Amino acid sequence: MKRYLIAVATASTLILSGCSSTVQLPDTVKVENIASERNSISVSGQEEVKVTPDIAEIRYSVYTRAETPSECQQKNTTDVNSTLEVLKGLGINENSIQTSAYGLNPIRDWESSNGDIVGYEMTTTLTVSDIPIDQAGTIISQSVSAGINDIDSVSYSASNYDASYQEALKGAMANARAKADAIAEADDKSVVGIIHAEENGYNPSTRYSVYESAAAGSSMKSSASVEDLSVMPGQVSITAYVQVEYEVE
Repeated sequence: MKRYLIAVATASTLILSGCSSTVQLPDTVKVENIASERNSISVSGQEEVKVTPDIAEIRYSVYTRAETPSECQQKNTTDVNSTLEVLKGLGINENSIQTSAYGLNPIRDWESSNGDIVGYEMTTTLTVSDIPIDQAGTIISQSVSAGINDIDSVSYSASNYDASYQEALKGAMANARAKADAIAEADDKSVVGIIHAEENGYNPSTRYSVYESAAAGSSMKSSASVEDLSVMPGQVSITAYVQVEYEVE
């Protein structure tokens, strides 16, 4: 450890050569610790914890085609309303249901010289969130029976994410300390404390999608009324990363 000191000796008067003026100095000695250097080790730590998701979010749509805009909209609205009634009947809170996207567009025949309009298509997308995992399969199956014909995604998350992340963070810090101890011991030193620490990896929206095919809803419709879809969420990995600087001596 290095220290740089400035000392001012006791003096009464300093006469500058070639100058008639004098500078009066204080009658005390002042010592300042200007800077210091610490021996340190910087290491990283990582820990992964796996949890079983208990919450699902479903994003699915009603897609319709018709010859006129009004007919297309009417048909689409009928199927969407039927789906909403199913969700309410299953006890899904209205706050968990969102119309996340919708659109009505003409269908054109691009092989014709003028790109003639030959019909209309409309898509209304619903996002249903905060669903208990054990209800996800039933909701999907009954929604398909009601009119849903395009399943965009099914996402999973864990309600105990924060507690699991804290567990992972403690493990990452223990991993970093073990590395620092090993490095310090190799140089006949020991770790005496933390100088600085940073954590990375906090992501409470950790999730992954199961269904992403636009054809998924259509292919399920014939069997949806027979039995509920089996939903297997697997596990979600929660990983914590830390960067820690330790002081050693």
